[in-house]
Amino acid sequence: MFDGRQTIQPECRGVCAHGGLNLQTLLKLSRRIDAFTTTIGRWLSWLILLAVIISAGNAVIRKVFDVSSNAYLELQWVLFGVVFLLCSPWALLNGDHIKIDIVNHHLPLKVRSWIDMIGHVFFLVPFCIVLLWTSVPFFLVSYHQNEQSFSAGGLPQWPAKSLVVICAALLLVQAVSEIIKRLAVMRGLLPDPNKLALSAHEQAAAEAERLAEAISSETTH
Repeated sequence: MFDGRQTIQPECRGVCAHGGLNLQTLLKLSRRIDAFTTTIGRWLSWLILLAVIISAGNAVIRKVFDVSSNAYLELQWVLFGVVFLLCSPWALLNGDHIKIDIVNHHLPLKVRSWIDMIGHVFFLVPFCIVLLWTSVPFFLVSYHQNEQSFSAGGLPQWPAKSLVVICAALLLVQAVSEIIKRLAVMRGLLPDPNKLALSAHEQAAAEAERLAEAISSETTH
């Protein structure tokens, strides 16, 4: 996993002085993108708590006072959409998207680097561009029409549709950062991000060991 605190390998400082200057400039840009993505992700993730509070409050009011609101119901969906869409760049930064760990974890660094680079350049970036290209008119039509909910008392629809545009833009920017970092790994300027990572099997084994220790400590007391 990469984070905003990228460190340059000591043995690579000579490379940086001879032809690595441009990449160093790009790495500074990458660090700023990562810091921005992390800040956005951490703040917006709290909206899950707000969605839970609204959901619980709406359920209590409906049961106790027999009153319901489509606005509160749709607000829950919008908040979930904000977290799901706008936190996706943060998930990409932290490597939380699904990978085939049983294969990827055992591949050499060079092979993994090329897989990530090809995936980002030929799949993720084009996907973000197409999504951005198609979602902007989708949002603008809704905005100019001041599209409203089909449900009585519901919320306007265009703010929710704007999330697709914002997601595509943020994800594209983070994809650029990931490409820069992967290039730096391939050049030896950054350490292997998966060097200390555990495979899915190792994670499950570690969790089972932790639970066994917890149960054992409870029984002894």
